[in-house]
Amino acid sequence: MLDRLADFFLQSGFDSGYWGEWQDEDETLENLRQAIMQALLEDDLLTDQELDELSDDSGNINYELMAELIDRLIQRLVEEGYINIDEPAANTGHPPGSRQGKAGKKSDRPVKFEITDKGLDFLGYKALKDLIAPLGKSSIGRHDTRHLSTGVESSEASRPYEFGDSLNLDVNSTLRSAIGREGLGVPINLEYCDLMVNQTEYQSSCATVLMLDCSHSMILYGEDRFTPAKRVALALTQLIRTQYPGDSLKVVLFHDSAEEIPLSRVAQVKVGPYHTNTSEGLRLARRLLLAQRKDMRQIIMITDGKPSAMTLPDGRIYKNPMGLDPRILKETFSEVALCRRSSIMINTFMLADDYYLVDFVKKVTQICQGKAYFTTTMSLGQYILMDYVRRRTQKIH
Repeated sequence: MLDRLADFFLQSGFDSGYWGEWQDEDETLENLRQAIMQALLEDDLLTDQELDELSDDSGNINYELMAELIDRLIQRLVEEGYINIDEPAANTGHPPGSRQGKAGKKSDRPVKFEITDKGLDFLGYKALKDLIAPLGKSSIGRHDTRHLSTGVESSEASRPYEFGDSLNLDVNSTLRSAIGREGLGVPINLEYCDLMVNQTEYQSSCATVLMLDCSHSMILYGEDRFTPAKRVALALTQLIRTQYPGDSLKVVLFHDSAEEIPLSRVAQVKVGPYHTNTSEGLRLARRLLLAQRKDMRQIIMITDGKPSAMTLPDGRIYKNPMGLDPRILKETFSEVALCRRSSIMINTFMLADDYYLVDFVKKVTQICQGKAYFTTTMSLGQYILMDYVRRRTQKIH
């Protein structure tokens, strides 16, 4: 059921119209009930016997019985820790989400729910599984390099100890060195030069900022482009936590301005009537990455539009949605150049193929020596995950 509700939990304002900002009207209990009913009736989650039990003598759905089933499912989601409901259960004597019980004053505020961290983990796992599955066998693991380091696990030949190494002694090699130098005798006299340490493969860590364009164009032209981007964010989170525990991931939304959001908020954010302030997003991402002590730093930018806004020195937002404004382009390219000087790679995933946008992305790629991918919502996740897993190793090599 939770898998079937993924689109509902991750919706991005595609049906909210132009002024569908980051509102939480979709996170009401009544909307959740409607989504569960749709999943039950349209996704073949009920057997023929269960459908018969929920139908009346004429073969139509008995909506009272259906409502009771939906309430039990919502209660199960709450008990399993996938969602939270802000309705107090003590006043009614019934579990949260129940339609029973009429005691107490009816609240004018609709009952809201929120997906929990456990629910986000599940959605992230499913997104990662769905994105990796079409790729076949994949060598997902830590970012291996050609360099060696000293560590706890021994996988290579030992070498003489140097100041700063992890003191993971290769006891046999250390004793052989001392015996070979002074001969067999008791006690064995160890010198500094006798110390030998185990070597393991050096594995690098990576700091990543995922920049998501949440301007209005991400839901225009009859296509929801923001929901797949949110799925990628959840899948990347799951991948990093399970396969690259030394890595870090932060999410930056850029619109008229830019802001960092916690990963726990990714499922709730929506697009709005915004322009695209790419330079401010890059500026914030660069600051976040410079605060990370990692071997590699990268920005993954998902966008479908041209930069159409910039932040002026006095804090005001300058906007120009008509064409590519030279002033805005100059500010954007300046931020790209600063990222390159800070050894930050920018990988751009463009969800559009207009000529002038392609030219803009190529210029960004040329300045930062990063990569550009012109993809669709159907292949966005595969491109990003494969780039994250494989390209970072190639960069180090």
